[in-house]
Amino acid sequence: MTQYKYFLEEGDMPTHWYNVLPDMKMPPPPYRHPVTLDLMKPDDLAPVFPQELIMQEASQERWIEIPDEVQDVLKMWRPSPLYRASRWEEALDTPAKIYYKW
Repeated sequence: MTQYKYFLEEGDMPTHWYNVLPDMKMPPPPYRHPVTLDLMKPDDLAPVFPQELIMQEASQERWIEIPDEVQDVLKMWRPSPLYRASRWEEALDTPAKIYYKW
């Protein structure tokens, strides 16, 4: 029988986010500035996004550490379950395991 709901204890919480970009066969096209259509630079994103988020977006690291402050906030929302999207995995015909929060 397939397990769909997972409850994590605080000690089981992830400490890193997985970045799919390094594993993609073909990376997505670069962002273009909506006005000039030039390739966007990190400075173009600065008015909208925090610097740390821009660095994550441009990162080629496979694993990105979750800041301690964010981990502390995530722990407050437990024990809300993590759900496995097995039907979505099947529809995508992927070997990846896909999980989501409700």
